[in-house]
Amino acid sequence: MESYLLAMAVFAGLYALMALGLNVIWGLAGMVNLGLVGFFAVGAYASAMLTTWAHWPIPLAWAAAAVIAAILGVVVALITARLKGDYLAIVTLGFAEVIRIVASNEIALTGGTSGISNIPGPGRGILTPPEFNFEFFVIVWGFAIVVAFLLGRLSMSPFGRVLRAIREDEMIAAVAGKRVLAFKVQAFAVGAAVLGLAGALYAQYNAYVAPDAFQSLITIYIVLALTAGGAGVMRGALLGSILVICLTEGTRFLGALVPGLAPGQIAALREGIIGVALILALTFRPQGILPEKPRVLSLNTAR
Repeated sequence: MESYLLAMAVFAGLYALMALGLNVIWGLAGMVNLGLVGFFAVGAYASAMLTTWAHWPIPLAWAAAAVIAAILGVVVALITARLKGDYLAIVTLGFAEVIRIVASNEIALTGGTSGISNIPGPGRGILTPPEFNFEFFVIVWGFAIVVAFLLGRLSMSPFGRVLRAIREDEMIAAVAGKRVLAFKVQAFAVGAAVLGLAGALYAQYNAYVAPDAFQSLITIYIVLALTAGGAGVMRGALLGSILVICLTEGTRFLGALVPGLAPGQIAALREGIIGVALILALTFRPQGILPEKPRVLSLNTAR
């Protein structure tokens, strides 16, 4: 039971990192990104290949995975620069699916549907499973807290204020002399780097990556986490991720509460509960548990 709880805590930290990455792109800049699992997959495969085949040190592979995901984020941002709303959501969702299909078919590069196994992890083979889970719990949540702190400072900086202006009305931001495209590209790069880092940590923790692990359902979980916690607030991303893990894992025990259900029915019921939770969150608490505080410039400050 202890190992299970630690493993769920690790995944909550990974979800927190992904929610933080989405928070920069969507929560601050207002760009709807449904392709975040694609950047997550790129980071996972990059770290897996660098540590397994090229034998890079694990910390260096994590850094490289974040950089590779950031570069890909720049490319995606430039391609989708003129898209907004539903169109941007559809294109980014398609991008994630393209990444998954490429990973499934490029056998020489990604191992195809068989994936990449025996990925080294810090302390794996030396530590016991509970010790390894606890070590990764500290690593993942250490990254999540540091990233949340840095992004929080970034959101309070002039850069973050410009992103909020673009989110509210990019035409007004452009009239004010801000280079909207440049800021969008930078926001996409920062968010993609965090998503890539989360994928790299996942690869080293799980010791195995395969295309089936990167389903679009993960995107729904992260959107639910950010929506429940509070978009635009870094603490909200952390809180929402914990709540989503509690929801998704708590529903695993529905079989004991509702006897007579087949495994397939339990899985369908779990997804239905998660979908209803997302609808309720968007309907009754669209600002989240920790809503973003409005920033009003006082007259004294304006002078």
